[in-house]
Amino acid sequence: MAAAAAVRPDLADGRDLVLLVQLRWLAVAGQIAAILIATFVLGIDLPLLPMWLVLLVLVAMNLISRTPFRHWRGAVVVEMVVDMLALTTQLALSGGATNPFTILYLLQVTLSAVLLPRGTTWALVGLVAVLFLAIIPFHVPLVLPEGVELFPLYILGFAFGLLLDAVLITAFVTRITANLKERTTRLAALDQRALEEDHIVRMGLFASGAAHELGTPLASISVILGDWRHAATDPEQREDIDAMQKAIDRCKAIVTGILMTSGEARGEAPRATTVHTFIEDLANDWSDQRDFEGLSLRNDFGEDMQIVLDATLKQMMMNVLDNALEVSPTWVGLDAARRGNDLVLVVRDHGTGFAPDILADIGRAHRSTKGRQGRGLGLFLTVNAIRKLGGDVTVANVSDGAEVTLCLPLQSLALRGEDV
Repeated sequence: MAAAAAVRPDLADGRDLVLLVQLRWLAVAGQIAAILIATFVLGIDLPLLPMWLVLLVLVAMNLISRTPFRHWRGAVVVEMVVDMLALTTQLALSGGATNPFTILYLLQVTLSAVLLPRGTTWALVGLVAVLFLAIIPFHVPLVLPEGVELFPLYILGFAFGLLLDAVLITAFVTRITANLKERTTRLAALDQRALEEDHIVRMGLFASGAAHELGTPLASISVILGDWRHAATDPEQREDIDAMQKAIDRCKAIVTGILMTSGEARGEAPRATTVHTFIEDLANDWSDQRDFEGLSLRNDFGEDMQIVLDATLKQMMMNVLDNALEVSPTWVGLDAARRGNDLVLVVRDHGTGFAPDILADIGRAHRSTKGRQGRGLGLFLTVNAIRKLGGDVTVANVSDGAEVTLCLPLQSLALRGEDV
């Protein structure tokens, strides 16, 4: 019987390799059973010594398939050829083309078609044809015991070989196909992640350029507002100018945050702080910049710890809070807690919640509940930035609105040498 060929990692993953090794052991066991039945049950005289030597070659090849030899570029083809030669030798020693187990050549062809390139597969098909033609004239005839006819025995062996072929091919192809589908899914996810990261880079370059361009006019407007404030005598006019100055300061803070996030204004020097300080500063700064008094802060982190913080995480959290404020203009909740070795931040709102299709594609670019072009980027950037820190973002609808949960490993934020 035929033995399944081992496979290189670039052709299939470890599970396929394990499957192929198992198929080879099954083939060896099947050949042993066939030889014993033919010799001791049917009384057929077989050249046992060379047949046992072929089995030892298959066992040795199975052991070799677990060594670094399998990483060699031509290892799979070599093992396929060895398997075909082993099958041919066994057939030549037991009747040649009159042996019904010649149908097991089909298993060899199937294995090559699934695992090898098209050209190599056709070459092996040609080899099978040559080997089959060779065993027609060159073989050891079967010596049947007196009273045993060849044709009924041939039909019985052919039926068994056909059934064995069908079972092995079905089991092999279905499991390989399942593994291939899973690998394809993983590759599609990696491709999607690469596209998203490329999208982030392009948006970052655009935002950085826009921030540079906006810096000068914002500074000019700020100077002009300062002059107007000194010249203004009407208290109401002063209040309007102060409101405009506050809006300009917020725009300048946003521009600075963009530059810091892209690494242009921070000098690559993150700021040391603590978890409690970060949470309190985040809540106060966000509320002050939005003139919003409806933020409900609950800090259940527990014992404080030192962390390293740059503007990226703070800006991400402000994006999520802004999204909550848009759908819930009177109340936004911010909860902080510690879950094992993770910092968990939950932003809650009293809005209408996420639509089911939005929940399925959360964190994808341009997926938004707001129905306007170009929206949905804030959460998209947040999800991808959190993932780069080793964390995760989940969203859910609750009875009175929606909540976004950001889970960050404290190890990625902790000071070097700080216990988590």
